[in-house]
Amino acid sequence: MKSFFLFLGFCVTLFVVNYDTEGISLANASVASALEDLGVYDEEKKPDFTIKGVSVEAGENLVKNGFGVKKNGKKTKKQSKHFVCTSCHNVVKEDIDLANPDPQSRLEYSYDIGIPFLQGTTLYGAVNRATYYNGDYDKKYGDLVKPARNNIREAIQLCAVECAQGRKLDKWEIESILAYLWTIDLKMTDLIFSPQEIAILENSSSGKEIKEEKIEIIQSKYLDLADAHFVIPPFDRKAGYEGITPNPFNGKLVYEQSCLHCHENQRYSYLHLDNTKFSFKYLKKKTTRYHPHSLYQVTRWGVPVRAWKKSYMPQYTEEKMTNQQLEDLRAYIFEQAK
Repeated sequence: MKSFFLFLGFCVTLFVVNYDTEGISLANASVASALEDLGVYDEEKKPDFTIKGVSVEAGENLVKNGFGVKKNGKKTKKQSKHFVCTSCHNVVKEDIDLANPDPQSRLEYSYDIGIPFLQGTTLYGAVNRATYYNGDYDKKYGDLVKPARNNIREAIQLCAVECAQGRKLDKWEIESILAYLWTIDLKMTDLIFSPQEIAILENSSSGKEIKEEKIEIIQSKYLDLADAHFVIPPFDRKAGYEGITPNPFNGKLVYEQSCLHCHENQRYSYLHLDNTKFSFKYLKKKTTRYHPHSLYQVTRWGVPVRAWKKSYMPQYTEEKMTNQQLEDLRAYIFEQAK
């Protein structure tokens, strides 16, 4: 599998753009800067460094560790007692083809590069998206989604308070997180172009029509939103999702890249899981029942927040885990429980 992705990565580099527009080299440019050179600006998303305390370093600390470091070297109060951003979000590219994300390709790619297979969309390229909390998230958060859908700052705040079950972020903290996110924005080398598209992009003409064509080509190579649709568990938990032939090896990838990310050594959960037969037998016992720890229950409906327990498990949407992958996971667990 690894050799396949190395070969694919080599093929992708053959179609990565390396061109000049009016003497400006864009081979290693960000997507945003390339679009800016073509007249497309998004200044509202740029961080405000005039606010005291704003820095990329503070933002990275908040995202990865849950606290910022002030100018005087003191740490801020922990943003959440339960989660950090990377509990549910990667901070690197997690799809090979950004225009056509696919859960199975993402799982295999995640395994190959050693990143978890998570419920949340990667923060890599978050600043390049136009909308947030799309699809069914209004069913979960209601009117809280309205200000966040078209505003990245409001989306960051909603994630901090509702998703992470933590305190509200100060303004300088939000701007710092935004500053960090701009260091992990999409790069032109992340996009896949055909030879014909490269020829168009290499055209040094600055005419209106050619610029519009270049903009259209670039923007077609990545999605400006991450869609989300909730999936209900199978009606018959013993039978599972019908018409699926499970693949236990693929289920092993899901278990290792997803389940263990949160549950091994109780990293983000009260439930400890590992690779012992005890864990597999426990999961097998709960899977076919209407139980809070059933694979179907926790994956499709999550585990809700309770008054005495703010920590919870967010569900996997259709775009993040397929029914096939869930049946693969079940097959692997049952196989290991024997």
